[in-house]
Amino acid sequence: MSGLRVLAVDDLAPALDELCRMLREAPEVGEVVGASDALKALKLLQADHFDAVFLDISMPGLDGLELASLLAKLSEPPVIVFVTAHDGHAVTAYGIGAVDYLLKPVRAERLSAALAKVTRLVPSGRRQAAPDAMAALPVDSGGRTRYVRRDDVLFAEANGDYVRLHTRSGVHPVRMPISRLEEYWEGTGFTRVHRGFLLAVSAVLELRSDTTGGLLAHTEAGDVPVSRRHARELRDRLLEAAQRGQLGSAR
Repeated sequence: MSGLRVLAVDDLAPALDELCRMLREAPEVGEVVGASDALKALKLLQADHFDAVFLDISMPGLDGLELASLLAKLSEPPVIVFVTAHDGHAVTAYGIGAVDYLLKPVRAERLSAALAKVTRLVPSGRRQAAPDAMAALPVDSGGRTRYVRRDDVLFAEANGDYVRLHTRSGVHPVRMPISRLEEYWEGTGFTRVHRGFLLAVSAVLELRSDTTGGLLAHTEAGDVPVSRRHARELRDRLLEAAQRGQLGSAR
């Protein structure tokens, strides 16, 4: 099994089911196990290894803060992320060593940020790398979350703290700086062609000149400006893609 092994703990069944669903859809996560109370969680953690625990605080009997204090004493404690409906325990939670504190209802973007923190903290020797980093990104719209597949993205455009993912079906905003997205998608067929644009090489149909003599990469989702410093590298990448028969291929 590749990716993070995560234990989700919540005494409310609907909340636990939703958290498990969101975790399973995250590209960093390989396996998710749910526990309906802290004692069950403790038994699972004593019997098996988990990279991270996403833990509710208000539970009958042993609560989440007490469980986290016990886990901190393990020789190889999991990374703790609290998931709660109350914001009053944040100071205590971080004092115990939690890496993040998510408020219910959990937004996909906040969950993604928490998982990024977990991934950075889990030693590589304790887990297998996810087979395809950030192969899909969560997009929140109208109270619903959908995932946009990397293979459907023709180019990404910087927009402040967001990137706008341009696909054939439309434009999808994701809260993430373009520099971070470039790190995630490095080596997956994307290349930086401008300070504000990340381009899928296989999506390029042709190169064009704009009215001022600048270079544009034409895709089915529109034209992407190419800065002078990136032009040579893009031409080399396009030549390599053409030789492999991948230029202008459907993604």
